[in-house]
Amino acid sequence: MQLIEISEQHLSKVHFIYNYYVTHTTVSFHTEELTLDEIRNNVMSGNSRYKTYVIEEQDSVIGYALLTQLKNKQAYDVTAEVTIYLDPNHLGSGVGSKAISFLEVKAKELGFHVLVATICTENERSIRLFERLGYEQCAHFKEVGYKFNRRLDIASYQKIIG
Repeated sequence: MQLIEISEQHLSKVHFIYNYYVTHTTVSFHTEELTLDEIRNNVMSGNSRYKTYVIEEQDSVIGYALLTQLKNKQAYDVTAEVTIYLDPNHLGSGVGSKAISFLEVKAKELGFHVLVATICTENERSIRLFERLGYEQCAHFKEVGYKFNRRLDIASYQKIIG
């Protein structure tokens, strides 16, 4: 398994993976599939501090992981949001732990002090993953999302890395 910076050639697979979560889960709070251009804008920010990496195994994209901007205000520049999406056929294989550990190293190199993950509370698999890796719950927002005719909570988890 290797993580490499995303390029245009990876977009169709990333598009497929993300839209799976849009249409089948509450992992994403989008309620409609994104277009290829919308995915491109989300994962290729053009900002050198915020990066997306595809996760490859035997030359096949099996997921992607992102360091994104938490808020567009200068005081937040020491913090990044960490997100990971895996091809559903690769869940539970240890890929997530390796990808987040990789992102933590990259985030330190980029000068980040804190990483934050925002997770729908129905996504117990991700919550367990981040808790196992030392992230602590720091917020819980009730009924802030609405998808599949349900009101959804999100929780934020953080880890101080710097």
